[in-house]
Amino acid sequence: MVHEKNRVLVIGGQFTGLFCGRDLKKHFHVTIVDCKEFFEYTPGILRCYVKPAHFDSLSFTLQPVIERSMGIKFIWGEVLKLDGDNLTADVLPIYSQNAQRTVDTISFDYCLICSGCNFNPFSPIGESLWFPTVHEANRPKSEWGHIDERFIEGRRRHILEEYHKIAGLAAKKSTIMIAGAGFIGVEWATELEYYFPDLKMTIIDFLPRCLGPLPDSAAEYCSEYMSAVGIKEFYKLKYEPKNPDFWKAVELPGEADFTYVCMGVKASNYFMPEETLSLKGPGGGGWIHFNQFLQVTKKPEGADDVGEVWGKGKCFAVGDCNYGCIGNPPKPVNVELFKYTESENQQKPLLNKLAETLSVQKLDKAEIEWQGLIVKDKSGKPLSADDLSKIPSDAFPVSACLNAPLADGPPRPAKFEAGWIMPPIPKISYPGEEQALHACNNVEIMDKKRGCHTKMLPTWWPWGAGMFATSLGPHDACFVVAANDQPKSGSMVNWWLPGALQKEIIETTKVNECKNGIVGICIWHFVHHTPINLFGRGPWKPHSKAFGI
Repeated sequence: MVHEKNRVLVIGGQFTGLFCGRDLKKHFHVTIVDCKEFFEYTPGILRCYVKPAHFDSLSFTLQPVIERSMGIKFIWGEVLKLDGDNLTADVLPIYSQNAQRTVDTISFDYCLICSGCNFNPFSPIGESLWFPTVHEANRPKSEWGHIDERFIEGRRRHILEEYHKIAGLAAKKSTIMIAGAGFIGVEWATELEYYFPDLKMTIIDFLPRCLGPLPDSAAEYCSEYMSAVGIKEFYKLKYEPKNPDFWKAVELPGEADFTYVCMGVKASNYFMPEETLSLKGPGGGGWIHFNQFLQVTKKPEGADDVGEVWGKGKCFAVGDCNYGCIGNPPKPVNVELFKYTESENQQKPLLNKLAETLSVQKLDKAEIEWQGLIVKDKSGKPLSADDLSKIPSDAFPVSACLNAPLADGPPRPAKFEAGWIMPPIPKISYPGEEQALHACNNVEIMDKKRGCHTKMLPTWWPWGAGMFATSLGPHDACFVVAANDQPKSGSMVNWWLPGALQKEIIETTKVNECKNGIVGICIWHFVHHTPINLFGRGPWKPHSKAFGI
């Protein structure tokens, strides 16, 4: 008896959407829908604005690749509504104009939402240079609404316009402010400085250093580079462009000639019902709630960690579009101080025990703030993170990890109340593909079990989320691996010319894989279908279709 293939709708034709299509096409009729006609390698798009010819190596038209090479269906259009009860999607095709608007309704058996996100939470529509403005409702509000970035030629024209604007600023030796010193801000500042050295660059951030949660070695390396090329750095400053004192603090009393906002992300899940979207999260919320199996859920009620499954459990949210975490943040640990000790033999074990209780390697200011730890002095006054971080290890209060005075018996570690089921995952490209594998596996399992949810495999904090490659112009970079949800975790393992070369190899092979090229597939298939979990938060030996386990 011939098994009738079920239908899978994939919303989004970029990294995760193409991954899902490639993995599921053997056993399903797959349809990919995307608002724009092209793929672009978002992690490398910054260089296109200072070297427009680079765009050709980062982009390609989707329809020939998806339909002719991969052998699956592609619809160029925007999903306006996803109906979880009837398992249908309303799609506005690109050919439909406002005067004679038509909407197609597509039925599906399973849906994988791989729609990504926007950047710039300061923009009402999340508009930035880093991602094209493609949604119908947002285009009239766009700062560059005269260009239709749903077309590859429109995107190219916008890149050229921005390039000429930057060249004009450089000709005037203008001052440029970069608000945000994460990896996007650092890359943009260094790209601008390299290709337009006449620009006077300033970068600021609210945090005490660049690169936010990444290890000190990477932050120091990038800071040294920026200092060497004359980029001014200011930290522990809130971006307040309307405050004259802010501009004085960054040594620009007359304000910058132009400012680029390079911080934060913003949800773009306009087609999802409100009951599935978060009220909180980066950029003001709007992210898709999901459970351990990546199924879309409704908002959790009360103190619940996970909400009720939505869409009959057949809709999955993958990558940057989802909430990024499961559960609730850990509640603060209240620790009473009863006495100090001068005995080094007592201090170190108890200090280590406190760090062990909080699942950290060491207790410093960043960890105290991250974990929400509250420590009180003898009078009951809470000590600030600054106060605690200044206490030397040989004077640390030994009762900091006790629930009772030493006199009451042996030390009893303070319990860290239930927290994340899965802690927040950074919204970068590569972990989305590992989540896509988990979702594809669960779709396969549900289909074999005729919709049964009981045998599905839970997702985990993916090891791909711990890899960060930061460019410092075309001839320098640093590469971090093994980062996790803890601040300053990970290790910088590659830098300078080898780091820049590594990033070029990643970029070239990744675009080739997305284009369904054999070289890219041979390299990246085993990165995401790895038989072991290298440094994520999942099982050591995860299930993988590639190895039949």
